[in-house]
Amino acid sequence: MGAAELLLGEGTKAKILNELTEGPRTARELSLKLGIQESAVRTHLERLARRGILQPKFHKEGVGRPRKRYALTNEGHELFPRRYELMLESIIDSILEHEGEGYLAAVFARAADRFADRLFDEFPELQKPTTDPEKRLRLVVRVLDGLGQRAEVTRDATGPRLIRKNCIFRGSALAHSSLICEVFDQRLLQRLLGSQSVDLLSSLPKGAPSCSHLIQLTSITAE
Repeated sequence: MGAAELLLGEGTKAKILNELTEGPRTARELSLKLGIQESAVRTHLERLARRGILQPKFHKEGVGRPRKRYALTNEGHELFPRRYELMLESIIDSILEHEGEGYLAAVFARAADRFADRLFDEFPELQKPTTDPEKRLRLVVRVLDGLGQRAEVTRDATGPRLIRKNCIFRGSALAHSSLICEVFDQRLLQRLLGSQSVDLLSSLPKGAPSCSHLIQLTSITAE
């Protein structure tokens, strides 16, 4: 079962996770609250802890042995619905109203540079000099895929195409495709690939089944 499915329906794991949003609990406390055998609750808790969704900690509470309580980790909290794009869209609309699209486009380009710099820090191999453009492209695809973009490379007579079937900025891209797709995303790919020849062919926000970029491998250089 995937992480997202843990919160769907009325399964035991979903009930446990929902209870833990109110704070750390012991297996016994959860058992009494949910009406489930403590041994079954403990099994679920340990499995969720192994996946990094919960963190067990021992607490000294009065007389006797410390009690083992389970709390949601950051990953566990992220399983619950988030609507970050609502805040981002409000910020975008506000800046557009007061500063205009040209100013905001420059902001998004700088944001793409900052995002690229963070990826270079996280993946030092992106900074290593290479004379093999295919190797650089495969590395970038692996990095993008790790971000949840479902990235892959296809080829035709025009050259390699970078395909991404999931947009991690989908909500904001639907409302502001020019800024997200044609400024931020374009600049990010140029930085990661070390290439100025990254041409947007299609995008999810404009109704295509995937985001597709034509890459000119001959112009790829090390960052």
